[in-house]
Amino acid sequence: MYSNKLLDAYKEAQNYVQDKQIAHDLGLSRQKISAIRNGQRYLTEDEALFLAETIGLSSEEVLVYLAADKAKTYKAQQAWNNIAKKFDGRGLQGLSMACGGLMLWIGRPVEAMAQCALCILC
Repeated sequence: MYSNKLLDAYKEAQNYVQDKQIAHDLGLSRQKISAIRNGQRYLTEDEALFLAETIGLSSEEVLVYLAADKAKTYKAQQAWNNIAKKFDGRGLQGLSMACGGLMLWIGRPVEAMAQCALCILC
C-alpha cells in the first residue's frame, strides 16, 4: 500500500517517532492515520500532495500511486500500477508525450483531452 510508504517516508524525513506527529501536521486525528495504515481509509489528494512536497516527490507520481491504492478492483489496481511502472524513472514525461500524441492523432485537442484518462497529469 503506497499510502503507508508515503507516511513512512514523511515520518523519516521529519525525524518523527509516532504517527500522531504526522496526524498533527496534516490536521487529522490519530484514528484516521490508523485507518489509513490499515487500508480502511485513504489519504486525500491534498494530504498526499502535502507529504510529497515536503519529502521532494513528484506530485504526478504520488497521485498515480494514490489512484492505485484507491482502485476498487484488482484489475484497476494492476492497471494503475502498470502505468506507474511504465513512467517511473522518466518523471512521467512519457505519459505527457503519450497524451500529446493522442491529441495529435485524433486531431481534436478538446476531445482527445477528454479521452485521455490521465490528462490531468499531462
